[in-house]
Amino acid sequence: MKKTILALTSALLFSGTSTLLAQEFTFTFAHVLNESTPVARAAEVFKAEVEKNSDGRIAIEIRPAAMLGGDVEIIEQTQMGLVHFAIPPTANLTNFNEKFYLLDLPFLMTDQESMKRVLDGEVGKEVLGTLGDNNLKGISMWGAGFRHMTNNIRPINGPDDLKGIKFRTLQAPTVLATYRAYGANPTAMAFTEVYNGLQQGVVEGQENPYSNINSMRFYEVQKYMTLTNHTYHTYAAVMNKQAWESLPEDLQKVVEDAMAVGRDAGREFTVEYEATVHDEIKDQIQIIELSPEGRAAFIEASQPIYEEFKDKVTPELLEKAISTARG
Repeated sequence: MKKTILALTSALLFSGTSTLLAQEFTFTFAHVLNESTPVARAAEVFKAEVEKNSDGRIAIEIRPAAMLGGDVEIIEQTQMGLVHFAIPPTANLTNFNEKFYLLDLPFLMTDQESMKRVLDGEVGKEVLGTLGDNNLKGISMWGAGFRHMTNNIRPINGPDDLKGIKFRTLQAPTVLATYRAYGANPTAMAFTEVYNGLQQGVVEGQENPYSNINSMRFYEVQKYMTLTNHTYHTYAAVMNKQAWESLPEDLQKVVEDAMAVGRDAGREFTVEYEATVHDEIKDQIQIIELSPEGRAAFIEASQPIYEEFKDKVTPELLEKAISTARG
């Protein structure tokens, strides 16, 4: 008899002595992104790959656009087995696992090649491997491009220009500490609340990759955008640990392979999307290129962040990441 793991079921279904090998599986995949964004489209690629290559033994039900809550809520639901797959920003995972502080250190990864070396190599695998203690299986690192800064107060040409700006950030200690170091007044706010927060003046600036700035129409309520490329907006593709262990080895491989396909598709979609978005919004928000001098000033102002989080990440892992990023 086929046994189906239904969406929003209790984690208890993954325990006990019953075997789920070679049965049919229905898993829920939740995220907060609008369906038109590159990473949301990549989630659909993952779904198609899994369902095709498992010969229908696995079905994926995607719940996009924060239907099941914000990123932190989705992480908690995935830990409990109420959601089975998720792609939370690694910045939000720092609230559960300190090793993820590493991936939001500013100016660690500065281009596509350094990003791939860090996230797809030994460093990324080591960080993902620590999620077992959080009742999660870390599978791969996805992403939505490099983050940039927008605000309503003044053009940002260096860290001094951030002084006093009320800046929305992810709910992540590394990111909050970064903006404090730059002299801003940071506050954590759920992604879905940012537009209204900017519109009402609760916050005056925010940081996000092109895809999120466009999909949430932040350019409507912001005057300036600086292409800082200060942090890669990384997502960790994770699965509930018991759900992962319920799969036979052949289906685990199907899931891992499909996650890699989804990851690569998302990156390709992002590069194509960013070029288009830049042209679409350049007349609606002042876009500023960060000069070499401005970038150098940001990098210098970021060094205290590395010192602050070095021991939490571990000096060895931090050094390995820096060396890997530099190639």
